[in-house]
Amino acid sequence: MNVNQNNYAFIDGNNLYLAIRDCGWKLDYGRFRVYLKEKWKVTKAYLFIGYVHSNQKLYQALKLQGYVLIFKPIVASDGDKIKGNVDAEMVLQTMIDYPEYAEAVLVTGDGDFYCLVKYLQEKKKLRRLFIPNRYHYSVLLRRALGESGKITFMNDLRGLLEYKKTPLLSGVLQGGLQ
Repeated sequence: MNVNQNNYAFIDGNNLYLAIRDCGWKLDYGRFRVYLKEKWKVTKAYLFIGYVHSNQKLYQALKLQGYVLIFKPIVASDGDKIKGNVDAEMVLQTMIDYPEYAEAVLVTGDGDFYCLVKYLQEKKKLRRLFIPNRYHYSVLLRRALGESGKITFMNDLRGLLEYKKTPLLSGVLQGGLQ
């Protein structure tokens, strides 16, 4: 691997947040950004999330940590459950930037990304697929990867990436993503 490799990360923010939460812990987004940069040579990390006006402090903190935020308007459904499906935006951005990056790092457990994972794998442009929860993800993603071994389950990274409350950041990042 070239030390100066220019890789981009494309992160399904809602899938990441909910899957990690379901595993019983909170992700330290700052640590995760540093990890992506140092371990996987990610120079640009897109975070695709539903836009909630009241989360301005969270968005500002994420930007300061080095994320490029791509927002999707949200829709409130039954029982005021917020839905901000970012699949189309994530696929589109991955393809718009295709000539700009050496390899892509994808973060999702959603089978809707099967065709994207498969395409990037075939074109030798997939660096890694991070699945937030090894116990709840689409088998289509594993099929798309074949025998490549380019998969990391974030459950295995809990010790490295778990959010630990500090007085300076408490309240800002506590709310999580929507």
